[in-house]
Amino acid sequence: MTEYKTIQSAGIDNFVEKRSKFIGYSKPVTTEEEAIAFINELRSKHWDATHNVYAYVLRKNSIMRYSDDGEPQGTAGMPVLDVIQKSGVTDVVVVVTRYFGGVLLGTGGLVRAYSNGAKIALEAGKIITMRECVLCSIDCTYTQYGKLSSLIIALGGTVDDTIFTDNVQIQFHIVPDYLGGLEKQILDATCGDVTVQTGEKQYFLYE
Repeated sequence: MTEYKTIQSAGIDNFVEKRSKFIGYSKPVTTEEEAIAFINELRSKHWDATHNVYAYVLRKNSIMRYSDDGEPQGTAGMPVLDVIQKSGVTDVVVVVTRYFGGVLLGTGGLVRAYSNGAKIALEAGKIITMRECVLCSIDCTYTQYGKLSSLIIALGGTVDDTIFTDNVQIQFHIVPDYLGGLEKQILDATCGDVTVQTGEKQYFLYE
């Protein structure tokens, strides 16, 4: 997987449907332990709620879990999970809390309400794309620094840090597909004097 979608930060939003209040929460997570801890945190916060329905999806081991938390089977947890999957989002947990308002919503109404709770929760967390990049660095002279840092940015790299000592070290990340072209341009620009050192791969926000 060279890229994936998740959410940028924890999100919260709410709405009222036939006097029942629904509160949608979302949070980026990477492990099942983190997801469960978030669910338990909200259960404690909303101990007086009628239901705390949840679903989460994780990249590692392709884990998917959901719970109707007392709502009729298939009307709550599965719709929340379905919204997550259709959004293409992973490494995320969504909890939709319901305070019953005294009016029954019916099967279709519950599905729509919990789907909407999940949708607004993900929107509040802001869906983003993470792309796999290679961590790289170059060592150059102060004379070469300006030209090479501009070249890195122009060819799709992102500068993470610059260390100034006797020489200059530019640390950056770049999509693997762009690396070959950048390496050639740097060699050409410095007559072979500067080469790119590559390291591990990590995921970064893709703007």
